Amino acid sequence: MEAMRESWTDERLDDFRAETARRFDEIDKRFDKVDAKFDKIDARFDKIDAKFDKIDARFERLDERLEALNRTMLQFGVGSMIVFVVGFASLIVAQL
Repeated sequence: MEAMRESWTDERLDDFRAETARRFDEIDKRFDKVDAKFDKIDARFDKIDAKFDKIDARFERLDERLEALNRTMLQFGVGSMIVFVVGFASLIVAQL
């Protein structure tokens, strides 16, 4: 192993520094491409968020309509019970 070992001269260190800088520049270019892809993905998510906002608004309107229907059914039910009670009471009174 010792025979394969080379000494680090200034020239070799400069070459190493240049090669390392070149490789990091390539990595930076790759990250720039990844960043561009993430920008596209962010734009897609913005579109999806806008669609969900519309869906949420529709559900809000649906909830309001269901609450109104529930209120109407409750009023009708209570009114019907009152009519039945008054009707039966009038029948009982009429029998006396």
